[in-house]
Amino acid sequence: MRRRPLDLRRPTRRRWSSFLSSLWAWIIVIGFGFLMLIILLSRDNREPRSDPSPYQMSTFTSIVEGLNVTDEMLSPYSFTRQLVEQISLAKAFIALAKENNNLQLVADLTTQIRHSQAFLSLLATDPSNVRTEQTEQAIRNMALLLFQAQQLHYDTASVITKFKGQIQSLEERSKTEADKSTKYGQIAAETLPKGLYCLGVRLTTEWFKNPALSNKFLAEGKQSSDKLTSNSLYHFCIFSDNIMAVSVVVNSTTINSINPERIVFHLVTDEVNYLPMKAWFAMNSYKGATVEVQKVEDFSWLNASYVPVLKQLQDAETQSFYFSTNGQGATPIKFRNPKYLSMLNHLRFYIPEIYPDLEKVVFLDDDVVVQRDLSGLFTIDLHGNVMGAVETCMETFHRFHKYLNHSHPLIRAHFDPDACGWAFGMNVLDLREWRNKNVTGIYHYWQERNSDHTLWKLGTLPPGLLAFYGLVEPLDSKWHVLGLGYTNVDPKTIKEGAVLHYNGNLKPWLKIGMEKYKGLWDKYVDYSHPLLQQCLVH
Repeated sequence: MRRRPLDLRRPTRRRWSSFLSSLWAWIIVIGFGFLMLIILLSRDNREPRSDPSPYQMSTFTSIVEGLNVTDEMLSPYSFTRQLVEQISLAKAFIALAKENNNLQLVADLTTQIRHSQAFLSLLATDPSNVRTEQTEQAIRNMALLLFQAQQLHYDTASVITKFKGQIQSLEERSKTEADKSTKYGQIAAETLPKGLYCLGVRLTTEWFKNPALSNKFLAEGKQSSDKLTSNSLYHFCIFSDNIMAVSVVVNSTTINSINPERIVFHLVTDEVNYLPMKAWFAMNSYKGATVEVQKVEDFSWLNASYVPVLKQLQDAETQSFYFSTNGQGATPIKFRNPKYLSMLNHLRFYIPEIYPDLEKVVFLDDDVVVQRDLSGLFTIDLHGNVMGAVETCMETFHRFHKYLNHSHPLIRAHFDPDACGWAFGMNVLDLREWRNKNVTGIYHYWQERNSDHTLWKLGTLPPGLLAFYGLVEPLDSKWHVLGLGYTNVDPKTIKEGAVLHYNGNLKPWLKIGMEKYKGLWDKYVDYSHPLLQQCLVH
């Protein structure tokens, strides 16, 4: 049998492979040794104290330089946020420890929380005196305590149950406090401030004590009688029982008017405030503007046989709806505001009958301030519509379905639930179109259908939406800026606004009013007036 010749190449390959493996092994060992040498040398060159890591130092430096803890908390390595989160977790463990009667842990956690809170206060007020090591130590101390608390192995189900109970308790307390806040806020909003009550009393006294006031008012009335019905002038109507508020509306309108002598104000108040209102406007002048004062009680045609709201108020069920305060069926307090029962609030639906000779008027609420000349409102083309108003449907909150009961077949059949709402407070009214389209008759129709309060609850806006449906011309939003009586409004929007509306409970003449918006109202009050000096503490 023939032998296979020896292959000398294979041993050579094995030897070469073995050599390469040994070489790579030596390279790795030498490289690792060199790396360890560098590390040891770098450690030898360090100072005895341990320096913070680069990202920690940069983060801490940003605190010192910016002096802004809020910005520091946005950092992914924020010391402040770590401390805040540790405090929250520690408070949770305190609640669990108390339930398990572990008073020592409660005491330790409470003490450490106080230290952490004090440290956070120092970080916020004087960060330049805080070193990174101190911050790390504070975090480490709390972390050790939290680790000890975790080692107690509280049952997870018990922890979850406890937290759910706490959340439910907090929600109930929050709801209770919110209800109280609403109640007390409503009471405060409805209460006439002592200073304004004093002003009314003193003006009444002044009217009877000083016959010259009544003579002056009568003389001015005779001189301006032609202006009251002239359609070449700018007519504004205001219905209110608040003398100071009306004065601000009149004053701000005339001050910012280009031609104040062409302005006519038609004021309607009630029996109680009629004489004080006349006395005030007899004592003060407003750049040549004409002011007419009437009382609603003189409108004898506004009676229960004609006005559905007055007729409904004579009904026992309606009285219970408005005034009931006991039982589950009690009307919420926000709907029991006296303004909903005041005829002054419903007069806006009878403007063509109150002023039969006028063709166009601007309706103003008494809680507005005028910042620009409003003569341009009288030249706006309403395109055959009855009213010009600023729409409020930028959000779904202000669409028809918010104000009306769209589950009722009458509402569902006639109105689009997503139709855009609008605001009372500054409205341009074409009284000729109003009369032609019988808007007051439409208003009466819906008021009569709502005798059981199933179409809407209370207020004048819901029936207004129905009566003027399809008859409203949208105005530029700059004409009427809303929200100053309940929310925050963009400063730029306020600056550009022609009429600022303090709609809501936080009226500027009340102590609960929003302080940042009170100045816009106050600048049109003459606090140097002797009667205001006697009655108002500014």
